[in-house]
Amino acid sequence: MNRPLNICLIDDDDIHLYTLKRALNEIELPKIVTTFSDGEEAINYIQDNIDNNDSLPDIILLDINMPIMDGFDFIETYLKLHIDKKISIYMLSSSVNPNDIKRAKEISIISDYIIKPIKDETLEQILHSKH
Repeated sequence: MNRPLNICLIDDDDIHLYTLKRALNEIELPKIVTTFSDGEEAINYIQDNIDNNDSLPDIILLDINMPIMDGFDFIETYLKLHIDKKISIYMLSSSVNPNDIKRAKEISIISDYIIKPIKDETLEQILHSKH
């Protein structure tokens, strides 16, 4: 059996997290889903597990607009960490602001910028690309 995918959801919107987790449960792949309500919580988790690749996420679904540490601040801090594992990061946002999209696309570690709500097919493609 394959190792479960470790998926990290970083979003302060409880309704979006709920629908995202439901959609993830529909995808028949072994997975572990961890949620954080802001970027700082997620950074702390990553720092605490930096030497354990199995605990680090394979995929991060990252909201832009959050309190304490937003998505772009998360990326800025994440880039300063020395992580050996290749983690796929997808920015999710309800923002169609061209400046946000352009800024995200200019950051090489961001795999894609996805407008919320994420389509089930897109979510499935993301998971299958890492499995």
